[in-house]
Amino acid sequence: MAEQNFKHHARFVPAFHFFALPMLLINVGWSIYRWRATRFSIDGLESVLTAAAILLAVLFARMFALTVQDRVIRVEERLRYERVLPEELRWRADELTVNQFVSLRFASDDELPALMRKVLDDKVMKRKAIKQLVKDWRPDLLRA
Repeated sequence: MAEQNFKHHARFVPAFHFFALPMLLINVGWSIYRWRATRFSIDGLESVLTAAAILLAVLFARMFALTVQDRVIRVEERLRYERVLPEELRWRADELTVNQFVSLRFASDDELPALMRKVLDDKVMKRKAIKQLVKDWRPDLLRA
């Protein structure tokens, strides 16, 4: 990946995003079409339910991995805060939501104290809004 910044930080895995997911969606659509063509047979219903279950399993596996990643980011950032933040701000870390932790990880060490204070005082909650406030981007290249 080229230099990481707000415009170029989302991770796309072509085999997942542009092949596996579309194929699973096509499979669900095709299963529904075949089910209708067989006049709603039990076999057709089984195919639709199986196709939907596979799609949901893949989507849930992705969501679970991202949730674990967010938890790890929160732990990493708490360790970083101990090293980088002044004591009065370290205690305020307990006020941060997961979205705020995840977004603030992109702020450089120098920028973090002021940005964290702004996020907490102004109650900036959305990931995108916080990431847009980052001036000196700190890349995260180990994302799920």
